Amino acid sequence: MAEIYLRRAQAPDLDAIMKIIKNAKSLLKENGSPQWQDGYPNRETFAQDIAMQTNWVLVDDHQVVATATLQLTPEPTYRIITNGQWSQPNDSYATIHRVAISNEYQGQGLSKILFSNLLTVGQMQGIKNFRLDTHRNNKAMQHIAENFNFRKRGIIEVNEKNDPERIAYELNLGTHHQFTHINNDFMQPLIDNL
Repeated sequence: MAEIYLRRAQAPDLDAIMKIIKNAKSLLKENGSPQWQDGYPNRETFAQDIAMQTNWVLVDDHQVVATATLQLTPEPTYRIITNGQWSQPNDSYATIHRVAISNEYQGQGLSKILFSNLLTVGQMQGIKNFRLDTHRNNKAMQHIAENFNFRKRGIIEVNEKNDPERIAYELNLGTHHQFTHINNDFMQPLIDNL
């Protein structure tokens, strides 16, 4: 790995993002998961994420090697959860969606770098609670979530005909740790530039 960092995705990144997503869809299919097999997410989905400045790309040596969307608004499909409940149901949260790593760069620990950076971006915007969901057959995403101490909270349903059930995960940062107060005058320019 050379220069590796996270940045907001831009319109010229769409082709690279869609190549990563196409390969991720193939891998999910090979692993027996119906997730992402009905056309979603498509180019329009990512174009909208980019326009809303919620999509992020991990860049390694000038190449887009991973993508994820960090949604800071409430996720409608998370309103109803069965077989459990959210730990912090009334607190604001960010949702990590549409995570994919280039098949050419898998096995290099990029998911750790991607998630660590996404959590940092959320923290810098005052978010301490993070949620995500994945299909029960998507063992790779479950492994990543559990490695970052996301906890299974129950089942939610997404807008997919084939198999809408998803395992819902939640991570609550700061619930067991005391954080030192940071001078907001110092931090605000950093936050404003995200």
